[in-house]
Amino acid sequence: MASAFKLGLNSLRRKQARTFSVRIATMDADMEFGCEAKWKGKDLFDLVCRTIGLRETWFFGLQYTVKDTEAWLKMDKKVLDHDVLKEEPIMLHFLAKFYPENAEEELVQDVTQHLFFLQVKKRILEEEIYCPPEASVLLASYAVQAKYGDYDPIIHKPGFLAQEELLPKRVINLYQMTPEMWEERITACYAEHRGRTRDEAQMEYLKIAQDLEMYGVNYFFIRNKKGTSLLLGVDALGLHIYDPENKLTPKISFPWNEIRNISYSDKEFAIKPLDKTADVFKFNSTKLRVNKLILQLCIGNHDLFIRRRRVDSLEVQQMKAQAREEKARKQMERQRLEREKRLREEAERARDELQRRLIQLQDEAHMANEALLRSEETADLLAEKAQIAEEEAKLLAQKAAEAEQEIQRIKVTAIRSEEEKRLLEQKKLEAEMLALKMAEESERRAKEADQLKQDLEEARDSERRAKHKLLEITSKAAYSSANAMPPDISSFNFSTENLSYDFKDTDMKRLSMEIEKEKVEYMEKSKHLQEQLNELKTEIESLKLKERETPLDILHNENTDKGTSKQSNFKKVQRLEKGFRRVGHDGVMQT
Repeated sequence: MASAFKLGLNSLRRKQARTFSVRIATMDADMEFGCEAKWKGKDLFDLVCRTIGLRETWFFGLQYTVKDTEAWLKMDKKVLDHDVLKEEPIMLHFLAKFYPENAEEELVQDVTQHLFFLQVKKRILEEEIYCPPEASVLLASYAVQAKYGDYDPIIHKPGFLAQEELLPKRVINLYQMTPEMWEERITACYAEHRGRTRDEAQMEYLKIAQDLEMYGVNYFFIRNKKGTSLLLGVDALGLHIYDPENKLTPKISFPWNEIRNISYSDKEFAIKPLDKTADVFKFNSTKLRVNKLILQLCIGNHDLFIRRRRVDSLEVQQMKAQAREEKARKQMERQRLEREKRLREEAERARDELQRRLIQLQDEAHMANEALLRSEETADLLAEKAQIAEEEAKLLAQKAAEAEQEIQRIKVTAIRSEEEKRLLEQKKLEAEMLALKMAEESERRAKEADQLKQDLEEARDSERRAKHKLLEITSKAAYSSANAMPPDISSFNFSTENLSYDFKDTDMKRLSMEIEKEKVEYMEKSKHLQEQLNELKTEIESLKLKERETPLDILHNENTDKGTSKQSNFKKVQRLEKGFRRVGHDGVMQT
């Protein structure tokens, strides 16, 4: 039984020894895999690509660090046979090993564009790629568009970029500008990118970044045959020789189509130009690992250079066709959403207008009601005054009659005596005066009563007119609501069924025409981009601290003054030959 237990334990140990764990760090996330001991680099690489859905595998590789030197996992060699640290999980980085000449034309998949965007952005922020200040601001604005979408002043209030790392520290230190001032300039550019999707913003970022002098260049310290220290730059266009103090402007360049072959033996490289009369350039590096890395990069970049100038493989053609279809689908979906958004906004505006009109009509009705109440109150008051005046007139008439009776009585007793007569005459006179006054007052009160009756009639007429007007306003409100309401607004439906539509040939033709139009407008956009960069440079130039300029800043300004740029160098190396070199097993790249 003990022997059986030992056999089982040994079997378990052998089984466990056949597997190991690997942690892969991509620019987007970390992943961990269980691998078999027999796996080669290609097995692990393919597993990572399948996991993230990447088909444009030829740009990428698995990188590790050994003795302060970067190295790449070889596809035909077992993973455990590399000089990686054997502590589990084994740490590897999934990174872009080769860069495209033109990102817009070569990067097909969204995931490929996203990984390149993250890697290039990281290298610019860490100052591994030199970026002038004005370009840094513009790149930052596209990075913000890719992360936050369209600018909305209600949501994106001042300070929303306070925690974002968007500019290289070198650029921030070069100017007397506060974080708020930088954010203001980035936001001004960000607001102009409205309507661009995340993928479009990331591609615009790459289109600007690929024109930077240090973009996509791998630098190595070398010595020529005289022992002079130099820098070798390997990129998608060829090999470049730099002064160690100037990584921006090469002293001499060897485009891939002008190199006859590159040979490597005993730590020495020899670049033989296509022109046999030209001198052979020889150089060496002291580290064997660096030499192997240089050779790998030369082979890979050269193969991609050839590949770009041949007809696309069926796989690439299929991917590009799928990408075009996906782009067409996304564009049509975006147009559908825009139409839906526009219809919703129109419906909301119509609803707001109806609500405004309803409130206006309610106010008018309220005012009419108040006017009617005031008219009714006035009519009641006038009626009350008329009744009082009529009663006063009756009372005055009664008093006038009593005064007349008193006159008659005085006339009968007038003969009593002269004194009495005089007194009576006086009283008579007073009574006559009082009677006259009473008659006048009675007449005045009668006229006032008539006038009040007339005012009462007018008030009642006003009341009838007010009621009639209120009735008209109420009818008009109902009619306006019915007419202002859009057809079938009660059943306004933004369902996907009502707004959906089929892909038609006419849509695809129209989309093709739009794509052609975009190509025609490319030069115009490039001109606009340059104008935008110049404008940004002018805005912040006055705040620059000249004493803080780095050697690369000074070199960049000198190149700008001379009109030397990566674009002008790119045009020089685009002379394509029909025959190209291939890589032999002996480490020689031949025509």
